[in-house]
Amino acid sequence: MDTAPTLTFPVIRGLEAGREYFVAMWTLRMLRRISVFHEDDLPPEMRSRRTLNPARVPEISEYILDNPDDYVLSAITVSIDSDLSFDPLPGESRLGILRVPMDARFVMNDGHHRRAAIIEVLKQRPELAQETIAVMFFRDTGLERCRQMFSDLNRHAIRPSRSLGLLYEQRDDKARLAKLVVMESEIFRNIMDMQKTSLAKRSRKLFTLSALHNACADFMTGMTTGNLADDAALARGFWEAVALEMPTWIQVKEGNLSAGEVREGFVHAHGITLQALGRSGNALLQSQPDDWRDHLVALRRIDWSRSNTELWDGRALVGGKVVRGNINLVLTTNVIKQVLGLPLDAEEQNVENTHRAAREPVGCMPK
Repeated sequence: MDTAPTLTFPVIRGLEAGREYFVAMWTLRMLRRISVFHEDDLPPEMRSRRTLNPARVPEISEYILDNPDDYVLSAITVSIDSDLSFDPLPGESRLGILRVPMDARFVMNDGHHRRAAIIEVLKQRPELAQETIAVMFFRDTGLERCRQMFSDLNRHAIRPSRSLGLLYEQRDDKARLAKLVVMESEIFRNIMDMQKTSLAKRSRKLFTLSALHNACADFMTGMTTGNLADDAALARGFWEAVALEMPTWIQVKEGNLSAGEVREGFVHAHGITLQALGRSGNALLQSQPDDWRDHLVALRRIDWSRSNTELWDGRALVGGKVVRGNINLVLTTNVIKQVLGLPLDAEEQNVENTHRAAREPVGCMPK
């Protein structure tokens, strides 16, 4: 009789592509205690998956720590390099006990970042050790099979667009504020794509939710009250006031211009300008809290057309294309702030000086 020590735990047996696999509910403590074979020190040709990315681990652990009563983790997939024994329960064919030799080698096909994050979480929140995560076990049939499993598991794991992620986000107040602005605005409701992060040329939408989220976050910096409804009302009031100074936005909303035409012809129909408007609006409301609306009429003096390369080259445009780098955002913000009569801060002025020094002759700023 074989008396070698074994690890035993209840599982559900399944069949996938003709191969037997098992699903268990493991406590988070078990993930910490079970020895997993690490391949990170092996050459790439000998690994069955990518190496651990240290930057991802704190992201996942912070997510769990920030949401201890509301986190969700998908199943971990593991191959076991050993003989497995499944003992079905009486009268059952799928429910039973899986027996694994103690010296078995566990190889993570999918979930090694989640496991590393969970181990870090348990150092700070040991009370979570009894919570569980689903683990799928496969028999390890060699390196080639493990590699193919990793490829198959990740090939179709498409990350949702940032806009779609924000649309479904319920915890983050900045995301909730941006959604309230859209849902309660007759103007933005019709020109905002709530799912995509980049727009196709034929899209009927002018902006994306992710672009408005960035713009609202910059606009509300230092002005939030803690009351989401009030903050959203302030942001909506600002953006609707801006829209009234952008006739082409209104024409798109009313169906008199195509969104594609406006994006093709103007820089104000892109996320970088929306965010620059948010930054400028923040400075405007903090310096002119009572009559800020009156100052927005100056926006009509800006020539927003992409053909105005003397103004926009090196700012919102590089090589004729709209770009969203940090320096480009600052330079685009500078145009708006100066037109609104707002002073540039030290960083903005330094960036502006560098930009002007690099251009001969000096680019024309709107007066």
